Amino acid sequence: MTCAYIAFTARGLALAQQLAAACPGSVARGGADGVRLTDWTAAQFAQSDALIFVGAAGIAVRAIAPHCRSKAADPAVVVLDEGGQFAIPLLSGHLGGANELAQRLAAVCHAVPVITTATDGRGVFAVDEWAKRQNCAVAEPERIRYVSGALLAGQSVCYAADWAVSGTPPAGLEPAAAADRADFALTLTPTGEALHLIPRIAVLGVGCKRGTTAEKLETAFAAFCAEHHFAPQGIVRAASIDLKKDEPGLAAFCRAHGWKMDFYTAAALRTAKGSFTSSGFVQSITGVDNVCERAAVLAADGVLFIPKWARDGVTLAVALAPFAPDWRWKNDEP
Repeated sequence: MTCAYIAFTARGLALAQQLAAACPGSVARGGADGVRLTDWTAAQFAQSDALIFVGAAGIAVRAIAPHCRSKAADPAVVVLDEGGQFAIPLLSGHLGGANELAQRLAAVCHAVPVITTATDGRGVFAVDEWAKRQNCAVAEPERIRYVSGALLAGQSVCYAADWAVSGTPPAGLEPAAAADRADFALTLTPTGEALHLIPRIAVLGVGCKRGTTAEKLETAFAAFCAEHHFAPQGIVRAASIDLKKDEPGLAAFCRAHGWKMDFYTAAALRTAKGSFTSSGFVQSITGVDNVCERAAVLAADGVLFIPKWARDGVTLAVALAPFAPDWRWKNDEP
């Protein structure tokens, strides 16, 4: 987690430095003799995972208000008073990790963590916190409230999962009789009105003609996802043959999605384990019978999930890394 601290007094600055020694991050002093709060907040909201204000909660609220977007996108925001008595998560308690961070910071300076989210206060299963612990993206964060609201009201919630989830389901959770009856679902192929949790375990294998633009790759990728009902939030990186290492369109496409790329030689691609779609033409050009499937499998160190798909000179495939979800959701669970 990339942390950024700001304090407004000498005492607060000393506390921020103490906290940053335990939970590393940059430390700034705001006010007349320091950085402009508005500038600092705008910059850190865009580039940091967590903003920690050492000062009054009202200062923090006013500073972050223009930048708040959604619980799926906002960084964690935590406030501590300059005396180190209380640590209060203000924003992104679960998905952003503010609740956990507040508890960690509180432990450093012996403060009281003030956790106000209802599920935490009542010990009820928090589906968004579980998603974060299982390394999942939340496809429809606006639906979290329906699951949490039902559990807080003492009602049962039905779930579906495309993987076996080890352990005992928390109180209030029951397996759905059918996938379309689930209130939330663990899947890479979301359909229906459930809250969908997307495991971030997928690698996109890419093949393309020389000179393919980022726009053409984007169009192909959108069609690929639509045809397979595949959630793009599940992709964590992309992979291809080393012949494509200098393709500007491919680089721009991956950069726009925040994916790092792995490139493999033809010899390395031939070592991939599995059954792949073979092409004599691809073999004659690259020295290996398939690029997208083999590259995805190697980068994922896993198995092919969606086989080769081709359109307009672009080939795509998806492979999945090993995934073993469990029902742990609290930070203090082993």
